[in-house]
Amino acid sequence: EFGGGRVAVGAQDVHTERAGAYTGAASAPQLRSAGAQFALVGHSERRALFGDDDEAVNAKLRAALAAGLRAILCVGETLEERELGVTDAVVATQLAKGLAGVDAAQMAAGNVAIAYEPVWAIGTGRVATPAQAQLVHAAARSWLEGAYGRAVADSVVIQYGGSVTPEAVDELMACPDVDGVLVGGASLKAEAFARIAAFRSPSTEAEAAAAAAAHAQRAAENAARAADAARANAAAVAASAGG
Repeated sequence: EFGGGRVAVGAQDVHTERAGAYTGAASAPQLRSAGAQFALVGHSERRALFGDDDEAVNAKLRAALAAGLRAILCVGETLEERELGVTDAVVATQLAKGLAGVDAAQMAAGNVAIAYEPVWAIGTGRVATPAQAQLVHAAARSWLEGAYGRAVADSVVIQYGGSVTPEAVDELMACPDVDGVLVGGASLKAEAFARIAAFRSPSTEAEAAAAAAAHAQRAAENAARAADAARANAAAVAASAGG
C-alpha cells in the first residue's frame, strides 16, 4: 500500500517453479521480494497465446500461494462456447482444475479471488451485459458453494473483467454477485480509470430495485433483438432456398 491508500502491486503472471534456469520468467518468491502482493493466473491471453492449460494455471496458482501471494484466477468462455450454451460448464471446469489442491482454509482466508473474463469481450470493446455477468458470477459462486461450503462461497471475491468501461461499471457493480472489476485497456486512461474506481453503488432499496429492473429490461431487449435476428436469418435462408 502507498501513502495509506488502498493501492497494491501485483503481477500479470507468475512462473510455476520457485527457482531454476528459466530465463525471462518471474518466480513467486521473486515477485514477493519485489513488493508484489498478488498475481494473476490463467488470463485468457496467457491461455491462448502461451498455451497455459488448466494444469499449468493450477501450478502457478499454488506456487503463488506457497510464496505468500494472493492469486486472482481468471476464467471465462470463448464466443463459440457461449453460442454453444456451455459457458457454465466451461467456467466450472476451469474452477475445478484451477483450484485443485486448494483447501477451504486458504479460500476462507481470502487468498484467492476469481475473475470472470468472457474471452469474447476482452479488448474488443464489447462488454457482457450486467444480466449476463450476473448469471455467470452466480454460477461460479454456486460451484464454490458445492466445493467449499456456503460461508466460503459468500466470502470469495468474484470480479468481472472484459472491456470494463466507465459507462458500464455502475450497473455491473450493482449486480449481487459482482464484487469488483478487473480493468484492462481503460486503466491506461486516467480519466476513465478514475471514474471506474469511483463507481457508484445503489444506496437505497429503491435504487437497487431500479437497477435490477434495468438489468431485466436490458436482458429482455437483448433476447428480443436475438429473436429478431434469428427470424431475419431464417427468412433470408428460406428466400434463398426458394430462389
